[in-house]
Amino acid sequence: MAILAADQLSAGFGDRTVIYSLSLSIEPGDFLSIIGPNGSGKSTLLKTLSRNLKPQKGSVLLDGGDINHFSAKKLASQLAILHQAPQAPGDLTVRDLVAYGRFPYQNWWQGAVAEDNKVVEWALDQTGLQSLASRQVNTLSGGERQRAWIAMALAQKPRILLLDEPTTYLDICHQLEILDLISRLNQEQKITIVMALHDLNYAARYSDTIAVLSQGSLYASGHPAEVITLQMLRRVFRVEADIWLDGNGRPVCLAQQLTVSI
Repeated sequence: MAILAADQLSAGFGDRTVIYSLSLSIEPGDFLSIIGPNGSGKSTLLKTLSRNLKPQKGSVLLDGGDINHFSAKKLASQLAILHQAPQAPGDLTVRDLVAYGRFPYQNWWQGAVAEDNKVVEWALDQTGLQSLASRQVNTLSGGERQRAWIAMALAQKPRILLLDEPTTYLDICHQLEILDLISRLNQEQKITIVMALHDLNYAARYSDTIAVLSQGSLYASGHPAEVITLQMLRRVFRVEADIWLDGNGRPVCLAQQLTVSI
């Protein structure tokens, strides 16, 4: 059974529909990257999968059950989402930020307990932030700050982690640092990853599965080598490109020019 699925999902904002009758199944332990041009619906899909946006039609299923039937705390213990460029209060320390991830497990009259503190330390260790735990979040570099937000999501102990463009505004070194971290969490902690990403080569390198969105619909999904093709690049991204396979059989593409006609 799929751990997370969209079933004939349509979603958008007000009267404007962005996602149209989209069905997608995500298997436990998968590393799925969602790619597509700007405006194709990547962020809207992630918001709907995480119940941050209510579907116009269709449903989102978690372990086969409608996601709307889960309590907020139950859902947060199963699924965490990291939005684009999140912001934290200026005086918040890294440890305090990560501790917010424990809210699904706390009672208002009890506050943090020993288990919460243990998980916070585990999340800091997983993301290499132990030495920065007392630093204010706004004093961190871009890569360090992104790791702090990932640590907060980890503190939820989710089975599924959704990330919307986690490498935005990062230089190439910190992009690799963040993607290596996400890949390690997928492989070692068995966390299912669903990630929207602009960079096709990173998507191909790190993902088990790629889903391509085009004008709010699912154009294709499958192994990177099956999905990243010359025809897809022409039809979806409107570019001509060279494609070759690296030593691991993963496609690498280099855009050459805009497509004149399809």
